[in-house]
Parts: sequence; structure tokens; C-alpha cells
Amino acid sequence: MQKEVIKLSEYKPPPYTIETIDLKFELSATKTVVTTTIIGHGNNHFENENCPLELNGECQNLIGLELDGVALYENDFELFDGVLRLDVPTERFEIKVTSEINPSNNKALEGLYLSEGIFCTQCEPEGFRRITFFPDRPDVLTIYTATLIANKRDYPILLSNGNLQDAGDLDDERHFMIWHDPFPKPSYLFALVAGKLDCLEDTFLTKSGRFVKLQIFVEPGNKHKCHFAMECLKKAMKWDEDRFDLEYDLDLFMIVAVSHFNMGAMENKGLNIFNSRYILADKLTATDKDFQRIEEIIAHEYFHNWTGN
Repeated sequence: MQKEVIKLSEYKPPPYTIETIDLKFELSATKTVVTTTIIGHGNNHFENENCPLELNGECQNLIGLELDGVALYENDFELFDGVLRLDVPTERFEIKVTSEINPSNNKALEGLYLSEGIFCTQCEPEGFRRITFFPDRPDVLTIYTATLIANKRDYPILLSNGNLQDAGDLDDERHFMIWHDPFPKPSYLFALVAGKLDCLEDTFLTKSGRFVKLQIFVEPGNKHKCHFAMECLKKAMKWDEDRFDLEYDLDLFMIVAVSHFNMGAMENKGLNIFNSRYILADKLTATDKDFQRIEEIIAHEYFHNWTGN
């Protein structure tokens, strides 16, 4: 699909505000079902009263669509060239979308993909539309809740943005974790990781006296190479406080480092994902330049939390 050229001179604010998005992932290597519920309302700068809501969606099978609890059928909406268009009330609406994706077949490494037994996401710049139908543009800021469900033996670690709200066991050897990010963010900062990972934990005491849990997740056998990265993270958090009076705003900050991540690092809110070469280091295997590069990239990605791009 050829990418649309978007010129700054032609920019128009989004006609709808999406207040919340609730995502449920039933994770499977070849058949992940994503159920998305979005609540929104119209803004005050419509071109006309019949402006449809546009949801971007690629590389997924649309299974079901509901508007305010009523099922919609093919003649109730338009789906063409990666955009789902439908008429919604301007005051308030609730849309439920159910779709199916195949992470193991995602060779673009955008959206949700599976590599070496670990689910990862890459949503910048427009990967979220490969996960679900949504207004996938950086000026749509939304509060996210994500429920992750998977086989507990194969995917004991289930991570997403924000703070952990609930977790437990289900039938058929599955388990779930619910993550909630109370701060509105664009879709390109959404993240999900699931798999078998080791974890190094620590805490950071903020200048206001609040303890933040710090976690670095790595592939099994690499935990002993994370201590330098953890110290770099704490230094970055303190520097942001001392220099700009910017205190971290969640209860938990996580880094995931995997060898197959397709970028150097990504600043997803509260859940940074790194290629492992920018986290793992010890005195036996790393050079001075390696240590310097790790410190620079960890700080760079952490500073995105308050200072954006």
C-alpha cells in the first residue's frame, strides 16, 4: 500500500476526541484476537455535520463492529484502502471492534510481531494500525487500558504501558494482566511485550519522597549484564529532576531488551524497548565506548517521558 503524502500546510485537527481505549489481547502466535473499545465525542471544528469517524487499520481481519452496543454490518460502514469510515453521534459514542492478526507472519516488524518466542510491538510511526482499527495519528491523545491474556507456560511475562492493575490465572493454563496508563498518549507510544524473560529490579526515590519500581527485562541468561544499565537509568531520572524539576509520573518504569528488536530503542510510555546491545554490558565483554553508548541511549529514551520528540 502506497503511503499517503501529508503536507503540513494541509493539516487539520482531528474531528473527534477519543477519550479512552480499552484493548483486550488474546495472544496466539498465528491468531491473536484483539477486542478494542473506544469512547469518544466530536470536536468543534467539523468541516460539515456529516464528517465520518475514520479508523486506520491494516493487515488484520475485521471480525465484528458495534456502535453503542448495536452490531454493524457491511452496509453500515465503509472499509477501503486501510481506512474504516462510519457515522457516529457527535455528542458521545462507544465503538467496539474485534479483529484478528497473525503476529508470526508479520515480517514488517511493525505493529505486533513474534520473534524468537517473544511478542513485541513497534508502533512508531504508524504501526498501531496493524494492531487494531484506530485514528492512528500523533495528535490523537487517549487514555489506554490493556488486558493481556496468554498461555502462562509460554508467556509468563505480560507487559504493557502504565501501572499494573490486576493479574490472575484463567482456565486452560492461561493467565492475564491488566495495565492502565492514566496519562493520555498518542498511539505510537503504545507497547506490548510477552514471553519468557528474566528481570532485574531496583527502586528509585523521587525528590518528593515517592518510590518508583524499576525493572529491566532481558532474555534468559543475561540478567547479570544489566547492572550498569540500571545505574544509568537512575542517573537519568535524577538528572531530569535536578536540571528540569521533572519527576517521573508513574509507579513503575520498565525496560525490555531483546536481541531481535528491529530498532535501537523506543521510548514507549513507561515501557521502553531496546535492542539488547544497548543494555547488556559487563567488564569482560564491553568496551568504554559500549558503556558510553548505553548510558547515552538509556538517558535519551528516558528523557522522552517529559520532553517528547
